Amino acid sequence: MAHPMSEDDLLRATLAAVAPGTELRDGLERILRGRTGALIVLGHDRLVDEIATGGFPLDVEFSATGLRELCKMDGAVITDGEVTRIVRAATQLLPDPSIETSESGTRHRTAERVAKQTGYPVISVSQSMRIVALYVADRRVVLEASAEILNRANQALQTLERYKARLDEVTGTLSALEIEDLVTVRDVASVIQRLEMVTRIKEEIAGYVLQLGVDGRLLALQLEELTGGLSGDLEWVLHDYLPEPANDETVREAVAGLQTLSSTELLDLSAAAKAFGFISAGDALDAAVSPRGYRLMSKVPRLPATIVDRLVGHFGGLQRLLAAGVEDLMAVEGVGEGRARAVREGLSRLAETSILERYV
Repeated sequence: MAHPMSEDDLLRATLAAVAPGTELRDGLERILRGRTGALIVLGHDRLVDEIATGGFPLDVEFSATGLRELCKMDGAVITDGEVTRIVRAATQLLPDPSIETSESGTRHRTAERVAKQTGYPVISVSQSMRIVALYVADRRVVLEASAEILNRANQALQTLERYKARLDEVTGTLSALEIEDLVTVRDVASVIQRLEMVTRIKEEIAGYVLQLGVDGRLLALQLEELTGGLSGDLEWVLHDYLPEPANDETVREAVAGLQTLSSTELLDLSAAAKAFGFISAGDALDAAVSPRGYRLMSKVPRLPATIVDRLVGHFGGLQRLLAAGVEDLMAVEGVGEGRARAVREGLSRLAETSILERYV
């Protein structure tokens, strides 16, 4: 665990360090089974030394059994940032008493203050309540059993499956409408809304996978199977429909705008439309829009992004790309006869498939 990190990255790194299958988690399980308490600082520097008094220096290799034995003594255990060595044991921690804490127990109060003062994660194992609490900056996370996390993860996975099925529907409809040049803001907002919802559920499940460690392998495979083909889809849709200028920077801004929407706001198509640049709401949802062609062009096999950029820039929109013959396509730099035929055939197949899926 490198230090310093952003608070979110530090929390993720700490959860990974205590996930099932790690030496640290094994040590914590041993402490819980032994019904003793523990205070463990995951990081060591001059500031940690300044607030630590007594005990003895060790600098030995970290092991689960070693941690368990050292935690039988009063005082805290200090490891290095990577949790590969135990630096100090049986030491008393004296953090700044003026640092606010919401905890009542002495061990937990100390843990929270040390985490806030040093910036390093601190683990507190409660002997009486038999819980493991992680203190990372201003956050407190209680370590849960794998069974509880798996239960929530499986519920989230079922939700993801339903949302993914609906996303496939609205995406297929958008493709057919793009071919026929009948797209409205509402159609685009529906796809963007669903993509963002699926992304949020995916991130939630990814958090569970991180906490589950070796127990989350099957969950990780299921998540990859459901969402593996979605990377970049949102960016392509935004490149297609953002009002001018549509470039990487405006796309990032639009994605950031979507991420700031609450779950309730995201359910409102008008809010999603505003997030990608259609400021007015209401009637604007039924306004006609035309794609530039990035999303469908990205589905043509073996077509580099630079060539997609040139083709879209040259023709200016999907309808003109669909109408272009092989010779027209060859007029674009980097598009020889073979690639032009591949683009022509690829777009024709996409058009046929999209129309068939919509009307059959």
